[in-house]
Amino acid sequence: MDNQSSPEAESPRVEDSDPAPIVLSDFDRDLLNALQWDFPIVPRPFAAIAERLGVEESVVLERVNAVKEIGVLRQMSAIFDTRALGYQSALIAARVAPEHIDAAAAIINEHPGVSHNYKRNHSYNLWYTLATPPGEDFDAHVETLHRTSGSLVTRKLPTLVLYKIGVKLDMTGKTAANAKAEVLAHEKPERRADMPAPVLSDLERTAISVVQADLPVVERPFAAQAEVIGCTEDELLELLASFLERKLMRRFAAVMNHRSAGFKANAMGVWAVPEDRLEEVGPQMAGFAAVSHCYRRPTYEDWPYTVFTMVHGRSARECEATIEAIRDETGVDEHALLWSIKEYKKVRIKYFTDDWSDWTAKNLTAANKS
Repeated sequence: MDNQSSPEAESPRVEDSDPAPIVLSDFDRDLLNALQWDFPIVPRPFAAIAERLGVEESVVLERVNAVKEIGVLRQMSAIFDTRALGYQSALIAARVAPEHIDAAAAIINEHPGVSHNYKRNHSYNLWYTLATPPGEDFDAHVETLHRTSGSLVTRKLPTLVLYKIGVKLDMTGKTAANAKAEVLAHEKPERRADMPAPVLSDLERTAISVVQADLPVVERPFAAQAEVIGCTEDELLELLASFLERKLMRRFAAVMNHRSAGFKANAMGVWAVPEDRLEEVGPQMAGFAAVSHCYRRPTYEDWPYTVFTMVHGRSARECEATIEAIRDETGVDEHALLWSIKEYKKVRIKYFTDDWSDWTAKNLTAANKS
């Protein structure tokens, strides 16, 4: 979708002003790693984490509340696979007139399927993720956002191959920029564009809507959620196990506020990997511990990059060091580093809510009638 080609001059790396420094104890950092990396789906998960860390359950509950209060911990919840639930999704790159970008972002943010939206230092200066429910015309949603936001060019960049997905911030600061980490099964789930929508019961849909919200910080949090759902604690734990087995849910984990947690920079490294090297290089790039997301995406005449790697760091220099390590190991020289210079939206998608039909009625149905 090209209205015209008037690229914004590439701007230098910009980082937002630093938030006030937050002091965390060594125990807090170990706790936050445990919450992110291996959250137990058991009746008393905080007791299980306490046993692992060698403290009382009350200590874990108190410190979890504390790190939430100071804004380091965003939430703890189920993380579902959007495509496995039957939703279509893609990364969208838009070129917007610089003086209009804030207004464009505000319009795009109204869509309930937009979970992330960033300004980046490139001629494609607005980047957002978009998902639509089963049965919706995804391209119609993209076209509507392109038109209503006043974007000059919009590029759809769906996942062709998923090499890795999973943000795990090492709060201890011990992971080197070139460190490697095994890509776990839940970090490379099957995500095909043609995945059929699963058949879900009313109870399963209700459970999904509840467990995607923040977990209560109480001794038996799943029992509290089960009461909201209208089932027993055991039934909810069985549902969660079923979601995992059916690969509808990738994992249950904590999500951090990156900047409050000390990770002040994030960069999207995009790489022009030759076709004949993709099977080798994609997994190789995913193997870097600092890479949270690694995908193969389509190219366009003005976009030659086939592999995308998201990197988070405590500083811009940390991100650059990881990108340099990837370049040195893979030998891929043609790449670009796109910095997040403004965050417009960062939320979890809320599945199976009325928000979707409301947006469609307002923006698609009304537009078709006019």
